[in-house]
Order: sequence, then C-alpha cells, then structure tokens
Amino acid sequence: MSSLLVKGARLLGEDAADILVEDGVVREVGSVSAPGDAQVIDADGLVALPGLVDMHVHLREPGREDAETIATGAAAAAVGGFTAVCAMANTTPVTDTAEAAERILDLGAATGLVDVQPIGAVTKGLEGEQLAELGLMHRSRARVRLFSDDGKCVRDARVMRRALEYIRAFDGVISQHAQDTDLAGPQACCHEGELSGRLGLPGWPGVAEETVVARDVMLARHTGSRVHVAHVSTAESIEIIRWAKAQGLRVTAEATPHHLMLTTDLLAGYDPVYKVNPPLRPEEDAEALRAALADGTIDIVATDHAPHARHDKEHAFVDAAFGMLGLETSLAVISDLMVATGRMSWADVARVMSTAPAQIAGLEGHGRPIETGSPGNLTLIDPDASVTVDAARSKSLSRNNPWHGRTLKGAVHSTILRGRVTATGGDLA
Repeated sequence: MSSLLVKGARLLGEDAADILVEDGVVREVGSVSAPGDAQVIDADGLVALPGLVDMHVHLREPGREDAETIATGAAAAAVGGFTAVCAMANTTPVTDTAEAAERILDLGAATGLVDVQPIGAVTKGLEGEQLAELGLMHRSRARVRLFSDDGKCVRDARVMRRALEYIRAFDGVISQHAQDTDLAGPQACCHEGELSGRLGLPGWPGVAEETVVARDVMLARHTGSRVHVAHVSTAESIEIIRWAKAQGLRVTAEATPHHLMLTTDLLAGYDPVYKVNPPLRPEEDAEALRAALADGTIDIVATDHAPHARHDKEHAFVDAAFGMLGLETSLAVISDLMVATGRMSWADVARVMSTAPAQIAGLEGHGRPIETGSPGNLTLIDPDASVTVDAARSKSLSRNNPWHGRTLKGAVHSTILRGRVTATGGDLA
C-alpha cells in the first residue's frame, strides 16, 4: 500500500487539517497519524485545492512535435498544478475519429504526470462541413464528451445545429471558438481600435466574436443542448452569456489568464509573443472579464496553452503565429490578479480551476472535494510565495511565454496525482 500524508494544509474552509492518501484515494481528513512508511509533506501555510483541471490546451502531438509533445505538455501541466488537461483536436491528423482519440488518451497515460483527455473535432478535418465521428468518439475508451473545432469556428449555423442535436443524446458539449472570419478579415491580428490604426496593423473587431456567441446561444436555446464559449474576450460577449444564463440556457464560458490580465497596449512594441487569437483587448474588456469571473458569469479559467516553435512565432507581428504559453503560470496569474486583490477566495479558485472544468468536461475522477473516498488528486499552493517567471525554465518545448520577467504572488508548491507527487517546487518530482 502506498501512503502519502499531507500535514497541516489549509482546506477551503480555512481550517488546517491532515490529508491521508492511500492507494490513490483520500482515506482520512483531520488529525491523522502517519503510517510508518508514508511519504510526508509538511504543508504548514499551504492551501490544499482539488487538483487543477485545464479544459483548453494544445499539445501539438501528433504533427507538430517541434513545438510540443504530449510528454512535454504534461510536464508543464504538472509543474503548473494540473492533474488533468483536455487536449484540443487541431493536430495533424485531426482528432476526429475514435482511434485518434484513444491514441491521445494512451499517450497521455504513458506520461504518468497528468490525465490527458482528448477533445474530439466537431467536423471532419476541422473543415466545417461534415460531422466527425461524435458518437464513436464518445463510445470509445476515450469517452469523449467535449468537442471543438478550436482554431476554426464552426461557421455554418446548420452544421452547428446538427452537431448540437447529435451530442444531446449523451449530454455532450461543444466548445466554440467564436469568430466570424468574414467580419474579422483574413489579415486581422489585433484588436480593432485606435492603437491598431496607429500601429498600421489589421484590426479585429469585437463584434466578430459577439455575433457568433449570440448565434450559438440561440442554437443552444433551440436544441436544448450544451454550448461552451471558449476564451471570451469582450464585455459584450459577457452580456450575451449573462442573458443566456438568466434564461436558464445550457451555456458555459471560459476566460484565459492572458485575457484577464494582459491588454492591447502591450502591442505597441510589435512583440509577436502578444499575438493571440482572440486578440488582447482594452482594459475595459479585461475588467469586465474579471468581474464576470468573480460573479460566476464566466464559469472557468482555461489557459488555451498554445506552444509554437521559434520559426513560427519570431516574425513580423502580422506574420507570426497566434498563441502563447499558459500551463505553468495560470495559477500564479489568478492568485496575483484575483486572490491577492480580494476579488476571489481560494474556494472560488477551486471552483473555476478544478470543480467546474471537471464537471463540464465530464472528468469524474477530478474536481472532487477533498474528503474521504475522493481520488487523491491535490494541488498545494503557497499563497505567500512570489515567483518571477523565467521562460528558460519552462518544461514546454516552446518559449512564447508572455509572462517572462513578471513577478506574481502565489505559487504551486506540489501537484499530487492519485496520491503520487508529480511536481514540487517548480520542477518534476
């Protein structure tokens, strides 16, 4: 029997307690005497959360192993406090069959660092025309529940409707990358506004996101099915989502750490690390996102971890690839931005970074309360630690890290997957 005793961690009710995990399951919470052979973690001053879950990551394998592999992405996830991540389908080949989904599942399991749950494509080849093997992916060993053509919006309303009607039979979820490419334009690369005009960069209006969000909300209403809005970036999108929730529609939404903290003024230096899809928005949009995350309108934080090889990212801004890293810094950003400022509690963080994403994605072994009988998936946080981000230390293969050089308050101390420490002190265990 393997035993791990977390000694004196602060639980979400603010009281300190010991947590005994045996054979991957929480056996006791309270005042616990350590078995003689138990590994002991002194957690005095640390906060214990259910293991973090990221519902939106790009692991690039298969097809772009020069930017990331499932193994390196899993390492970054473990260091970042995650016990489960959902891998987007826009790989080469696309995850649009049961066999492809099972392959991602098996590669993730082989790392032993984090549970990797494949996200299935909505349409074959992400081409937006024919539905992918939605039912077969769900009935496979991968038990796919979450589907997305992320990177490409499901533009055809009729295809989106058919997909929603199909997945309703097994309570699936479609995560939509809301972007009307006709409104945005083929060269759009930053928020449309005064700054884009001054910099001479093709602008990307917020309405290109908002019209798709509004359409999908109404399709969710019509079909009674579940829509998840990926990486919300504008205040107007939030108002549409808030209306949908008030109507009782089955609509959920996510915000990324970078859209919560970073704003479009960073583009003044033309640094391509800040080129992301959807683009960074002005401060008023970022503030609306923070308020919506705090009040529950936005359900979860998801990183949209998007590694890129240097030969894809280090170009003139308009030519560089979209995306930035996020797995290793997500918790620290939310701690610094939302907890240290008093806008959210650690219980709120557990909700938006563990419980809710696990529930939306259907990950039954994750996001559970820390109590007897729960899986031993834990993230220990040092709320008082200050961390200065060093991109060179990243476990990711890529270096497109927008947080390099920033000092953030709050850090992951240890990550525990089914009672086994996978990462501690910013490195793999």
